[in-house]
Amino acid sequence: MAYQRINITLPTETLQALDQHVAKGDRSQFIHAAIQAYLSQIQKEKLRQQIKEGAIRRAERDRQLADDWFGLEEEGWQQNAN
Repeated sequence: MAYQRINITLPTETLQALDQHVAKGDRSQFIHAAIQAYLSQIQKEKLRQQIKEGAIRRAERDRQLADDWFGLEEEGWQQNAN
């Protein structure tokens, strides 16, 4: 993995909180892990939203398919009950 040096500016409180949990030599690794976790969270939320929107768009079609197959399924259950 290639690395690049960047300069970032953080609020004093954020840097103080970071330094309470991470040694100064480990800041980069910690920030890298935090960014990766945050990006993963964003991707998961985006996927959830896409799935939800797709389900809403297909809800009427799915309900119609269920209605169409209900009669056949009901008939099968009645045949098996006899």
